[in-house]
Amino acid sequence: MSTDYEKQLKNDIDALDGERWFPKESAFEDDLPLYWGDWGVYSECLDLKDCLLRRPGKEVENFDWQACRFLSPIDPEKFRAQHDNLAQIYRDNGVRVHYVEEQREDRPNALFCRDLCFMTPEGAIITRPGMAARRGEERYVAQRLAKLGVPIIHTINGDGRLEGANAMWVDRHTCIISTGSRTNRQGAEQLEYELRRQGVDNIIWMQIPYGHAHIDGLLNFASEDVAMIFAAQVPYDVCDALKKKGIQLLECPSRTEAKISFAINFVAIKPGLIVQVDGNPRSREVLEKAGIKVIPVDFSEIIKGYGAMHCCTAFLKRG
Repeated sequence: MSTDYEKQLKNDIDALDGERWFPKESAFEDDLPLYWGDWGVYSECLDLKDCLLRRPGKEVENFDWQACRFLSPIDPEKFRAQHDNLAQIYRDNGVRVHYVEEQREDRPNALFCRDLCFMTPEGAIITRPGMAARRGEERYVAQRLAKLGVPIIHTINGDGRLEGANAMWVDRHTCIISTGSRTNRQGAEQLEYELRRQGVDNIIWMQIPYGHAHIDGLLNFASEDVAMIFAAQVPYDVCDALKKKGIQLLECPSRTEAKISFAINFVAIKPGLIVQVDGNPRSREVLEKAGIKVIPVDFSEIIKGYGAMHCCTAFLKRG
């Protein structure tokens, strides 16, 4: 008579197979050009390859300029023409220009794309604007980025507020993050988490003074080792941190140019070459004496919206 053990042997059951599929051990940043596209930013001045713009559409026609925080009424066609000229300068310098094609018709500030996303080495962070008159613009930026194949790695949520111009790259491991009326601590900490996860180990915190909105009206990089500042409004600790990294700080010599004609709100097309709002002779002279080549651009109509070319330009690929 067979034992229970012998019966079990006669009914032998095959073991489940072991692992047959093994993960690809690679970092997302390394995979990005293979599966998404050649995107990524960790600088404000390395060669600009791709950018995102919003050509002003119906939203700049017949709007309440005071409610939308404009300086005065605008001429829509002149507004568009100046924006088109900036886009052409980018193209002439080898920059691929992408457009946010769809937007709400009640959002005339939507051309200021820098505020609506912040680009990192791994992809875009979609922001959450502070102003009620701007909230909702970011949805259409996210939609366009998705169509382009730019990974969206985070969207500011909860009670966080963040605008892209409240952060500024210094180098791959260093970023300035500011808080103020447009960005609160909750939004800034969401950004900080994502940056630290990507290897940014040096966060320079900056407080935006009351009455100002963003970093790029107070501080901006013309090259990897040259920055211009509105000295009276940039905290000492920020300046000290930058100087210790070997960055030369050029002081904007005119309060009028810094605040009224947006002298600091320029865009570096590559290190040492910038586009700057025309009509800033004193700051331009300071920049040129430091070896920076300046392309002056008529932005007289667009700055009625309290923003210039850096505000208009969301960087998608640098370097």
